[in-house]
Amino acid sequence: MSADGIWKLSMRTPIGERKSTLALKAAGNAVTGKLTREEGNSTDIFDGAVSGDKVSFKAAIKSPMPLTLEFTASVAGDTISGTVSASGVGSWSFSGSRG
Repeated sequence: MSADGIWKLSMRTPIGERKSTLALKAAGNAVTGKLTREEGNSTDIFDGAVSGDKVSFKAAIKSPMPLTLEFTASVAGDTISGTVSASGVGSWSFSGSRG
């Protein structure tokens, strides 16, 4: 299952729902891309990996506080869903659609 594409994400964070756009591009077992928050701030993802329908990556954000977000997800057709973890803050679910 390809993780490539532009994904519209919704996350249920401890400070409320957050929306972002995720651009992913797989090459072999690696995945690269960019996470852009609805406010326009963007960051490159790193440590990205893909295996079958599973994808994982990290993104360092600066707002609302400096954090490294760790995403783990499953892709099914044009939907993606999984968990985001942030050390010291907790974890929360996210979901999204391609396109």
